[in-house]
This record gives sequence, structure tokens and C-alpha cells, in this order.
Amino acid sequence: MLHRSETTTNAVDDFVEQARQAWDVGVRQVWVAQQFDHDAITLAALIGAAVPGLGVGTFVVPINPRHPLIVASQAQTAQAASHGNFSLGLGLGSHGPERQAFGTAWPNTIARLREHLTILRSIVDTRAVDFHGDELTAAPEWTVSLPGGTPLPIYVAAMGPKALEVAGQLADGTLPYLAGPRTIGEFIAPTITAAATAAGRGEPRVVAAVPVLVTDDVEEGREAAAEALNFYAAIPSYQKVIAREGVESIVELAAVGDAESVVRQLRRYLDAGATDVVLSPLRGVDADRGRLWDVAAAL
Repeated sequence: MLHRSETTTNAVDDFVEQARQAWDVGVRQVWVAQQFDHDAITLAALIGAAVPGLGVGTFVVPINPRHPLIVASQAQTAQAASHGNFSLGLGLGSHGPERQAFGTAWPNTIARLREHLTILRSIVDTRAVDFHGDELTAAPEWTVSLPGGTPLPIYVAAMGPKALEVAGQLADGTLPYLAGPRTIGEFIAPTITAAATAAGRGEPRVVAAVPVLVTDDVEEGREAAAEALNFYAAIPSYQKVIAREGVESIVELAAVGDAESVVRQLRRYLDAGATDVVLSPLRGVDADRGRLWDVAAAL
């Protein structure tokens, strides 16, 4: 997962250069997180156009306050720009940050997710839409098809049972973050797979993002990880994931150590049922990016 360098003078140039360097060492898929100060889908489009062949996706874009027609337009543009190498990753968002940023929050989260995905699915699968729901409306008068913009894989950062059920029915997989191997193997993978099977869809991907710090000083690395991840320990959805994994501290969900040790820790996710593993550098921690990419290429 790409993060902006703290010292850059141009964020877009920095992201593109990181992507080029990652490609050069053998990384074939990168992800961009949505932030308040940059747009992840736009960045993904620029990266995909600048580094041909590199898979690029969003991890993740919250569905609120974004209407699915706008998201579809952006996503199809990114897919065309990357010549078929874009993946749209969506998230349910969080009421606290939404209220703080926008002055409001959107209730009925699961219902909104279902309707949002229903509209996107219609656009991706049929290149048309005519939907009138309780939460969202998408009229057929809106032109939705962009040449080169489909097919388009759609993933949802779903970790709860209801969200996983909707994702299995309407998306192509899930993007869990801070869900450990036990949670993936015993809950996330079987829950979303069962929902996809019941809906007649193919086997979903489980793209697990893991906080990673490649360092020779494990004790110092774990302290840095604890500080960086403390924010998530206060969010109810992540508290449930931590409890399900059966760990005492959120830092146990981070892969910290030398390159060989981190690779072993990450392979546990693949063994548990994750189809892909995303390395998420710990924010605010100064680390050797090259060592991180070497680990990604090794996987």
C-alpha cells in the first residue's frame, strides 16, 4: 500500500515514482488509501496510466458521501486509464469521522451498502442502471457506460457478518484490515464464500491488509506499531475483530521483524484462506521502503 512521503513537494509525483520503483523490484499490485487531502481513485488512474501493467486499486474509498453514479464514473475512468488493471475497493465509513468532517452521518449503513453495490453492479454488468431504493436512486437518463471502463472488480472492506453477506452477494471480494489469520480462516473467508455461493457468484477474493514494519529491532518496532495502531483500538468494529482473533493487544496483528520473519508472518494469512496479502506500512514510522517492497515481491 502506497503512502505519501512526508518530505515530498508534489504528492502525485511521489506516488507515481513509488509505483515505478515498486514495479522495478517485482511488485505487481499496489493500493492507494483514500484521504481527506487526496482522491484515491484519481491517483490510481494516474498511477495505472504511468506504470503500464501494474495493478492498482483503492483500499478503500468510503461510500459516504459519494453517490454510486459518481463513483462509477471515476472508477470506469481509472479502469480505462490503467487499461484494465484497476480494482475498486470500497468501505462503509465511520460515523464519528463523517460527523466531524461533513457535519452529518449516514444511517442504515448495511442498507446503503446494498443499494450502492446494486447500482454499481448494474453499471458494471449491464452498462445501464434504473434503480429506485430507500436510500439511493439512479435514473436511466444518466449515461453510465465508458468504453474501456468495464469489466471492473469491486471489493468491500467488510468484516462484520451483515456486511460480508452483502459483499458476497454483490461484490467480488472483501478487503479486511487488522483481521488476523484466525479471523480470516474461521469467519471472514467462510462467511463471504457462503454468501457468494448462495447468490450464484464465483469464489470471492479475500485481500487481507496487514500493518508491516521491516526492522532488525523488533522491540522498538513493536512499540512503534502500538503507537501507530492505537487509533484503531478505540473503534468498535476493530475492537470486535481484535476480540475475535483472541489477541491481547492490537500490536499482535502487525507483522514486525526482519524480512524473513515478516514473510513468514504474512504467509500465515495465505495459509488461513486469504487470496492476497497487502503490506500496509505503519503511518508515522520511518522505515526503509526498499526492504518493504522486497518483502512484497517475495510474496
